[in-house]
Amino acid sequence: MDANTPHVIVGASLAGASAARTLREEGWQGPLVLIGEESELPYERPPLSKGYLMGAEPREKVFVHPQEWYREQRIDLRLGTRVTAVDPAAHRITLQDGATLDYAKLLLTTGSSPRPLPVPGAELDGVHYLRTLGDSDRLRAAFRSADRIAVIGAGWIGLEAAAAARGAGVQVAVLESAGLPLLRVLGPEVAEVFAALHRDHDVQLHFGVQVQSLTGGPDGVTGVRLADGTVVEADAVLIGIGITPNTALAQAAGITVENGVKTDQSLRTSDPDVFAAGDVANAYHPLLGRHLRVEHWANAVHQPRTAARAMLGQDVAFDRTPYFFTDQYDLGMEYTGYVEPGGYDRVVFRGDVAAREFIAFWLSGGRVLAGMNVNVWDVTDPIRELVRSGRVVDLAKLADPAVPLTELPDAG
Repeated sequence: MDANTPHVIVGASLAGASAARTLREEGWQGPLVLIGEESELPYERPPLSKGYLMGAEPREKVFVHPQEWYREQRIDLRLGTRVTAVDPAAHRITLQDGATLDYAKLLLTTGSSPRPLPVPGAELDGVHYLRTLGDSDRLRAAFRSADRIAVIGAGWIGLEAAAAARGAGVQVAVLESAGLPLLRVLGPEVAEVFAALHRDHDVQLHFGVQVQSLTGGPDGVTGVRLADGTVVEADAVLIGIGITPNTALAQAAGITVENGVKTDQSLRTSDPDVFAAGDVANAYHPLLGRHLRVEHWANAVHQPRTAARAMLGQDVAFDRTPYFFTDQYDLGMEYTGYVEPGGYDRVVFRGDVAAREFIAFWLSGGRVLAGMNVNVWDVTDPIRELVRSGRVVDLAKLADPAVPLTELPDAG
């Protein structure tokens, strides 16, 4: 490839914009193309279920950069454009209008899509998903017109949207197949904190239920029918039962796909000139010694920076400790680390759980795997160091707020 062959990023998302910025910062002066299916400028997704959904943040704040930034950086930003095929052998992509574009290196930041609910009535008017800026706009409008909203799925998106709806004065029912919200992520010890939080804000919680259908007609959805025959009435329904990575392009191109686009620690796929980052990437994590696909904001910010440097031939590895956050009502939380469902043997609490001012630590064999600080601030760095150290700590001191996390002794 000659110097006029561009580096191409497919996916004009936060991850795509982060990669484009890093390529320029790291000295790539050649052509750079950023392609996105949506007509909006690249934007951040957390506000869609938090500040923007609640009406607390203006629309312009969700965008990663203003339009002029892309011009100043000489980034060929192509919005409302779909890539239909990737040909790794020819180093070429095909666009929806049949045009082709050669690339020197290709980065896939194609993200993920909401998992559809496969029940009758899911196509009715008034049924929402929350992934795009347009989705958030439509849900905001529903908050203004609806008296009752049913949220199917008690994951992060469902709970944040439930909190936003309550803030707008809407009655909310949350329907979840598991016994508690966020059970797979947090385990029963900590998941109960979020159940209690929403009960305290008058959210109706239905756990251990299965959705049979959505009820309604030409005028839209009217409720959710459960497997036991119960109907939960609703003027609008939000479905938040998870997301699936957008791997179709990679799979059709013969690139290895396994719970996302599989990459090495530098975000390189099975093709040496194709990389992947963000929600779509199932990347090898050298600290954890396994492949991991992370669906959170911090990953979309930082992982593409490593991918961009790798595209420029630098010897890099992405080994940042996973991190995510949530804001619901008066609860703010940060989570640092990674625990597989059931992959811990105890939880240690530090602080006042009932007052929702505490840190929870998940441990295995006395080693801290992850920590979650709830309404306790400026502790992310020491929690990260505990996780990365892999050392066996004194559990009594870990639980004692009087002992600084930076001075925890090893177990005796």
